[in-house]
Amino acid sequence: MFLKLDGTFIVQLLNFVIFFAILNVVFMRPVARAIAKRREYIDSVTGDYDRYQAEGNALRTQAEAIRAAARREAEQLAAQARAEASNESAKLSTEFAQRASEKVRAAHETVNSEVQAARSNEQRAVQELANEMFARAVPEIA
Repeated sequence: MFLKLDGTFIVQLLNFVIFFAILNVVFMRPVARAIAKRREYIDSVTGDYDRYQAEGNALRTQAEAIRAAARREAEQLAAQARAEASNESAKLSTEFAQRASEKVRAAHETVNSEVQAARSNEQRAVQELANEMFARAVPEIA
């Protein structure tokens, strides 16, 4: 009873081989091709993702370098503008200090000349004022 090699065994063996061949042609090869195709697609997507990720990182690094260079240039231009403004301010301050000094000197000269003119006429003005005061104080003599 164990196993007998008779005609049914050979028919079953032949039946299995035919079923396996049909199964291989109809199911296993198309499924294997579909799995291989899917694996290629997934690998290409993964490769593209990795490549784009690397490009993105490189572009971020490049953008940061450009931003840093722009910041340095802006700071340099601002410092240069501050220095120019400071120089211009000092120049203007010196120029206006000289103008003010000249105006003060001219005003002092004008005041001194007017004081000299007033002092030269001082004696005559005092005499006239004294005469006027006397004439008002003593109207009948004058």
